[in-house]
Amino acid sequence: MTSGFTLRDATEADLPEILRLVRDLADYEKLLHEAVGTEADFREALFGPTPRVFCTLAEREGRAIGQAIWFYNFSTFTGRPGIYLEDIYVEPQHRGLGVGMAFFRHLAQRAVAENCTRMEWQVLDWNAPAIRFYDRIGSESRDEWRVRRLSGDALRALAGES
Repeated sequence: MTSGFTLRDATEADLPEILRLVRDLADYEKLLHEAVGTEADFREALFGPTPRVFCTLAEREGRAIGQAIWFYNFSTFTGRPGIYLEDIYVEPQHRGLGVGMAFFRHLAQRAVAENCTRMEWQVLDWNAPAIRFYDRIGSESRDEWRVRRLSGDALRALAGES
């Protein structure tokens, strides 16, 4: 227990809370229109026969107040895995308790224990509070790299589907 909250791995019973927190984050990022994942999608991704992602919840007084959703990536240059933090979110009323730091410390400890070479994530350029936090924990910006995305019709076209 740290400052009145605990971290734990999510279970299938947490799916409604996971979706609620995903949508809260999407709303904060002004991307709610893109948050179309369903409980069935998350069930398959997190708890299906081949889990693709993992979720760590922060809980306070029996209620989820934040989450980190992450997966393993791989560095061909080092020949070792890393952890990619897809999303981290803490409800605004629970910020300042150390939840974000606890998530990062937890994932860093996991990365070190599992011989991972790095942790990576993205941040929106307008999210100054998050950028300041990431600077404080020692992360570096990789501005020379540009994120590219292929999705929707373009993805289907490249796959040969019309």
